[in-house]
Amino acid sequence: MFTFLWSLGSFIVALGILVAVHEWGHFIVARMCGVHVERFSIGFGKPFWTRKDKKGTEFAVAAIPLGGYVRMLDERVDDVPAEKRHLAFNNKPVLQRMAIIAAGPGVNFIFAVLALYMMFLIGQNTVKPVIGDITPDSFAAQAQLKAGDEIITVGGHETPDWESVNLELISAIGTPQVGITVKSVQGVTSQTNLHIAGWNFDPEKQSALNSLGIVPFRPEITTVVAFISEDSPAEQAGLQVDDELIALNGEKIENWMSLVDTIKGLPGETVSITLMRGGQQQTVSATIARRDTPDGQDGFLGVSPKAEPWPEGYVFTHQYGPVKAVGKALDKTWRLTAVSVEMLGKLVTGDVSLNNLSGPISIAQGAGVSAGYGLAYFLSFLALISVSLGIINLLPIPMLDGGHLLFYIIEWASGKPVPEHVQEWGFKIGGALLFMMMSIAIFNDISRFVS
Repeated sequence: MFTFLWSLGSFIVALGILVAVHEWGHFIVARMCGVHVERFSIGFGKPFWTRKDKKGTEFAVAAIPLGGYVRMLDERVDDVPAEKRHLAFNNKPVLQRMAIIAAGPGVNFIFAVLALYMMFLIGQNTVKPVIGDITPDSFAAQAQLKAGDEIITVGGHETPDWESVNLELISAIGTPQVGITVKSVQGVTSQTNLHIAGWNFDPEKQSALNSLGIVPFRPEITTVVAFISEDSPAEQAGLQVDDELIALNGEKIENWMSLVDTIKGLPGETVSITLMRGGQQQTVSATIARRDTPDGQDGFLGVSPKAEPWPEGYVFTHQYGPVKAVGKALDKTWRLTAVSVEMLGKLVTGDVSLNNLSGPISIAQGAGVSAGYGLAYFLSFLALISVSLGIINLLPIPMLDGGHLLFYIIEWASGKPVPEHVQEWGFKIGGALLFMMMSIAIFNDISRFVS
């Protein structure tokens, strides 16, 4: 329940920020162009907070936090008195109308740069992309990648951490091959081609890295107890932090994962656990708890293990000074934008499956996870979603900002507005397309949630 509430709260905060940013772009440029703004609303439905400024604009926060809007004075929907006609949106020059519409997505990109700038100032802990293992007969094995190799570049783009490796690999979907530069354990740099013709993966079941046969390096997990859950079978049995678990029911524990697998299969059973504490061997009894899962009941002991420390230099912090952080933020925003546009194109061509579309549930989970890691990670998440919103809103689909821009570009080029009946049909088709895309995204979310 806590995880659900945390994710929901993080989602509402993230969406509220991004909607406010987007709508503020429309609002501020509208005012600069002399358009009267009737209402600036965050959320839909009945407002629970309102305030009017000196210029007569009502600012509102409404009950349904799934978007927002800026309502401008417009003769097409309002009865505008003659003395206010010059304040109506529809009476402004077409270039001003284009600027007002483009300002929303434009500010999304500016916000992404600012969020990433703050992230680089704060600093983000990350891990070098060193390969821990390669799955036999995989794409990575065929490219002769080896355990211990550090991935330096993918497709000519620097990859200082696993996040950037994942981003560049995903951007290569649909291409026959992608070049990879690696540095071996001995410090020798070499290049290879990862042949990925026909590569695709189901994000519900595996990551991009695993589907290619790349297992990131992680320190070895020991059988020494690091944490004990409150009121768990482990606490009731008297287990303590720093106990080394040696055997279960008299059989030697080979590794932590084998212990987990065995415990899962013993719900409700009483077991004997042999351990080392302070150099002395002891045996305790524990009754394994039952835990409901989508696949039935699993056993649960309530302990977490210690891991070996990271090798020196593997963990580092992305942190830069006020000047260098500007360039880094601009570079990352540009790369996120380029990859997002590429992925949209590949959705259209079929190189990327529609299963990759995500909706509000996945975004809420992402918001909760990133917020849980800290402010720097949450800012990175906000930047990614802000870029995505900016790109989606610029798509030339009626009902989106890009659709309105398309009509105004035609008006600017031809010297006359697009006929109203054409716009109406465009809005109907655009609405149907948006509904279809949202339905697919929500279906994918539900499938991931219940699987």
